[in-house]
Amino acid sequence: MAEIELDALDRAILGDLLEDGRLSQVELAERIPLSPTAIARRIRALEEKGVIQGYQARISRKALGLDMTVIVHVGLKSQDENLLKAFEEAVVKAPSVVACQLMSGEDDYLVTVMARDLADFERIHKEQLSRLPGVARLKSSFVLREVTSKALPASSLLPAVSAPAKNKK
Repeated sequence: MAEIELDALDRAILGDLLEDGRLSQVELAERIPLSPTAIARRIRALEEKGVIQGYQARISRKALGLDMTVIVHVGLKSQDENLLKAFEEAVVKAPSVVACQLMSGEDDYLVTVMARDLADFERIHKEQLSRLPGVARLKSSFVLREVTSKALPASSLLPAVSAPAKNKK
C-alpha cells in the first residue's frame, strides 16, 4: 500500500484515537477545530482508505491468567514458497500465537506466544509450535518484563520529511 497523504487534522484525529479509540465525534470536536459532522466524515474517509483498519479493546493479558510472553525464533527446513505459505496459513490458526513476523537473517520467523505458565508453554510447544509445517528449529526466549507496547510510534503521525535535494554542480 502506498503512503496515504494525511493533513494535520487527519493526523490529529488519528493521534487522539490512538490514545483513546472510544472517543466520540463530539469529544474529538472539543479537541480538534472541526464540527462533529466533519470529524465523522473524516473518520469514515480514513476507514474507507484503509488508514483506520478497525477498533479493538486492549484487554489485560494478566487478568486472563496469561502471565508469560514467549518470543519463539523459528527456522524452517527450506525457503520453498509453498512451505512458507503452508507455515503462515498454519501459524495464523494457532490459538496461542499473537504475532508472527517473517524475518531476514538467521531466523525465518519470530513468533510471539502467550501462555499461562511454563507448563502451559510446554503444552503449546508440543501441540502447536512443533507441529507447524516445515519447522526445523525452535528457540524460545522468555520475556522478563514488558517495558512498553504501542500500536504505532508517535512519530508515525508526524508529516513525512523529505530528504534535502543535493546541489548539482
